[in-house]
Amino acid sequence: MVTGQVRPRRSRGPVVAVTGAASGAGRLLAARLAEREEIRKVVAVDAHRGDVPGVTWRVVDIRDPLLPGRLSDVDVIVNLDLEHSPDADPRERRTHNVRGAQTVVTAAAAARVRRVVLVTSAMVYGAAPDNEVPLPEDAPLLAEADASIAGDFLEIEELAATAPATHPGLDVTVVRPAALAGPGVDTVVTRHFEAPRLLTVKGAEPAWQFCHIEDLASALEVVVTAEVPGPVAVGSEGRLGLDEVTEITGKRTFELPAALTFGTAQRLHRLGMTPVPATDLHYVAYPWVVDCARLRAAGWKPLHDNASALRAVLEESAGRHAVVGRRVGGKEATVATAAGATVAALGAAAAIRRARKRRR
Repeated sequence: MVTGQVRPRRSRGPVVAVTGAASGAGRLLAARLAEREEIRKVVAVDAHRGDVPGVTWRVVDIRDPLLPGRLSDVDVIVNLDLEHSPDADPRERRTHNVRGAQTVVTAAAAARVRRVVLVTSAMVYGAAPDNEVPLPEDAPLLAEADASIAGDFLEIEELAATAPATHPGLDVTVVRPAALAGPGVDTVVTRHFEAPRLLTVKGAEPAWQFCHIEDLASALEVVVTAEVPGPVAVGSEGRLGLDEVTEITGKRTFELPAALTFGTAQRLHRLGMTPVPATDLHYVAYPWVVDCARLRAAGWKPLHDNASALRAVLEESAGRHAVVGRRVGGKEATVATAAGATVAALGAAAAIRRARKRRR
C-alpha cells in the first residue's frame, strides 16, 4: 500500500474506493470526492499510482485475488477501471472488463463493503431506428450479446442483477453513461468523427447524445453521496440532430443502405480489416439517447451540453483519421470514404481478394 498526503477528516461518513483512479473519469471522481467533507476517506485503486492529492493510494490490479484485503475499511466502491479502445484485443478487453467487475463485486462482498457502483454504458439499451427518444432508464436491454464492447457491458449488467442474490446484503448500482467524450476517450463513437466524411444509413434519423467525463465524475459523486438508486443514466440534456452535427464538425455526410453498410462492415471485420464488429456501427447510425431522470430528481445537472461535448471529441481526435473504427493515414481515409457506396463495396471486395491471396 502506498499512502499519499491525506488531509485529516472529522467526518464519520463513508470510505469510498475508486478503481481506475489514475486517469480519466476515475481520476476526476477521486479528486471530487477528496474535497467532500462528508467523505471520511478516498481510496484510489489502480495498477499504478496517479497524481490525485488527498487520497490513499492502493496499487493493485482489480483482477488480483488479493483485492479483498485492500478493501477492508471501504464502505462504497466505484468501478471505473474499464477498457474502451477499439484497438484492444476483444478477448483481453472482455477479460479486463468483465473479470475486473466480477473480482470487484466478489472482493467487496468478502470485505463487507456495503455498496458497489458498476459503470457500464447506455449502449446496453441497444441502438435501433425505432428507439424511443429518449429511452427511459428502465427500458429493456436490447443490445446484442456478442463480442462487441456492448457485450462486455451486458455481462457486467447481468453480474449486477444477480449479485444481491449471490451476496446477500450487498447493494449494487449500475450507472450507464451516453457516448463518452473528453480527454483520453477513444471509442468506436469518437472514431466515427475521425473520418473525413460521416457515414449515415439510408432511412435512419440519427440522434446524438454525449457524456463528458467531467459530467460522469460529477454524476457518480451524486450517486455516491446522495445514494441514488439504479439504474442511473448519465448524459447531456437533449440530443443533436444530423444538421447540428455537420455544422459543428464541418464535415459532409455520405449515405449508404443499411444492408450494404452493415454487411460490408461485418465482412471487413471477419477478415481482420477493421477492429469492431458491424453491431458497433449501430451506435453511430441509430439513436440511443437516454433520459437521466434519477439524477435530475437528485438535483444533478451536466456542465457540458451535447455541442460542447462533441467539440471535445473533435479536439481530442484532431489529426487522427479512422474508417469503420480502424485508424488509417489521412490520404487513405479520404480515398476510402469520398466515393461513398461504390468505394465501400469495392473496398470490401478488394479486402476479400487480398485475404484469399494470403491463404493460397
